[in-house]
Amino acid sequence: RGLVMEKTDRCTLNVVLAEEKKGQLIPNGNHQGVNGTLVPPVRALPERETWTRQMDFIMSCVGFAVGLGNVWRFPYLCYKNGGGVFLIPYVLFIFLGGIPIFFLEIALGQFMKAGSINVWNIAPLFKGLGYASMVIVFFCNTYYIMVLAWGFYYLIKSFNSTLPWSSCDNEWNTESCIEIFRHEDCQNGTIGNSSFGNMTCEELAEGRSPIIEFWENKVLNISEGLDTPGVLNWELMLCLLAVWVMVYFCVWKGVKSTGKIVYFTATFPYVVLIILFVRGVTLPGAHDGILYYLKPDWSKLGEPQVWIDAGTQIFFSYAIGLGALTALGSYNRFNNDCYKDAFMLALINSGTSFFAGFVVFSILGFMASEQGVEISKVAESGPGLAFIAYPKAVSLMPVAPVWAALFFFMLLLLGLDSQFVGVEGFVTGILDLFPGKYYMRYRREIAVAICCLLCFIIDLSMVTQGGMYVFQLFDYYSASGMTLLWQAFWECVVVAWVYGADKFMDDIARMIGYRPFPWMKWCWSFITPCVCMGIFLFHLLNYKPLTYNNVYVYPWWGEVIGWCLALSSMLCIPVSLVYKLAAAKGSFRERWNSLTKPVWGAHHLEYMAPDTDIKSLASLSPGTEENKVIIFESVM
Repeated sequence: RGLVMEKTDRCTLNVVLAEEKKGQLIPNGNHQGVNGTLVPPVRALPERETWTRQMDFIMSCVGFAVGLGNVWRFPYLCYKNGGGVFLIPYVLFIFLGGIPIFFLEIALGQFMKAGSINVWNIAPLFKGLGYASMVIVFFCNTYYIMVLAWGFYYLIKSFNSTLPWSSCDNEWNTESCIEIFRHEDCQNGTIGNSSFGNMTCEELAEGRSPIIEFWENKVLNISEGLDTPGVLNWELMLCLLAVWVMVYFCVWKGVKSTGKIVYFTATFPYVVLIILFVRGVTLPGAHDGILYYLKPDWSKLGEPQVWIDAGTQIFFSYAIGLGALTALGSYNRFNNDCYKDAFMLALINSGTSFFAGFVVFSILGFMASEQGVEISKVAESGPGLAFIAYPKAVSLMPVAPVWAALFFFMLLLLGLDSQFVGVEGFVTGILDLFPGKYYMRYRREIAVAICCLLCFIIDLSMVTQGGMYVFQLFDYYSASGMTLLWQAFWECVVVAWVYGADKFMDDIARMIGYRPFPWMKWCWSFITPCVCMGIFLFHLLNYKPLTYNNVYVYPWWGEVIGWCLALSSMLCIPVSLVYKLAAAKGSFRERWNSLTKPVWGAHHLEYMAPDTDIKSLASLSPGTEENKVIIFESVM
């Protein structure tokens, strides 16, 4: 008994001694007891890093969540699904699914002080959720960077007096290439072209734009199908290597360096967006483009696809289910007000998407006006917008290379911070798997290098002539809507029903000093899981085989590879659960109770006293004086 008391006293002295600093509970590092005796210090391992300032966390979340999808996916979905009417289901899903899960992931990381795997020590039986998110974010890191490599390639090619995709007199162009054609000219039956002379409208219909030929014949040099990989494109491979080197040096020193770099990579795209917006609205036809973007079509609200698109877009743009938000939250101070952060970040994310629509459609309106076609003919999403529609529009402007360089620089930065924060989340999860006894000085640098090298080797399959087919396989299956929805569903179920929504609300109150609005608890318990499963089943029932350009149909073995990519993450949860239950001993109830008992970290002893009445915090509200300093004391 005396030995137990001695150990308890030492442990308590190390935990309890703290100083109040700026309203937060911060350990003072003093090992001296109350009676002045020195408590022998235990060999200390380096403490978990924290953000230098809270704005580092905000900017990292903005950089990660605000990415290419906000610019190239949301505006198109808004236009396609009824213009301004699309905002109704979109905003509804923000509050039903987006913010609740976004807040859940950040709060969970902050509370558990762990990456995407060890964070599920809150219910160890469901640690498969962590492995699933690691698989998804690994695949995402692998293929997402190809967009950056293409953007970097276009950026380099923009530094020419004449843009290479603006003319038909290049080595990669074919006889079908046509630079200038207008629909109104077709009414006369013929059209004049300096390169090809008089052409009939039938011949014109088979013509190809120089930007499409540059994209398919020069950049991709695309082959006939997935079964003909062809040769490596060495120019694209060098661009890919350069982008991976940039990512490595952004991440290798941890959040101290990432938190600084992201100030530039997260904010400068907004500067470019504003410049492009000012330029776009002054172009002829911009007014028509913006009207197409916002014009409400109320009949669309009755179509299920509109609601599914809104829900899926929320999960894509909020970067939910990847585990990276959890990793970012784990570097927060324990007392950080992550509740306010979640709402602010959601506002920034969705606001960026909405504003980007004005930029994109003002340019597309100009392009439609110049070509004499309907905007529906030029409106595209995804890589089609970034590498075909927008470069084509830019080539029609005065001083085209300047606007092209600006656009692709913005594209590169938008994707770069999403990429290196994704790598940060993956590496954090891996390093958290190794206990302190495996600590070595340069383990982070080595882990980041191995991660980048492995992804680069896989990426080599995407810089071949058949690389676009491989890229689409990863994009369509590995980090698709179905995998993210499956992940989000289980996150809500585990936290709300296995660990307990009320208990987690108490834990959040311990961190931030007040209880969040009960809406969060209701969403985690009922609303969000139903939304996730509903959209998941809709995707499953309306599954269509993957095609490229609506022409090339993937072979059966290509689809098998795709489903293997999807199931590799989705099966982590049930397989891990069944394995752990089978390996445990005792009755089913005993196994369940044992495997769902949380595993607490050392920091929980410091901040969570067993006698603290959390219910008393229910009356506190954010911003009041009584919650500025809340210190939980342990009983010696």
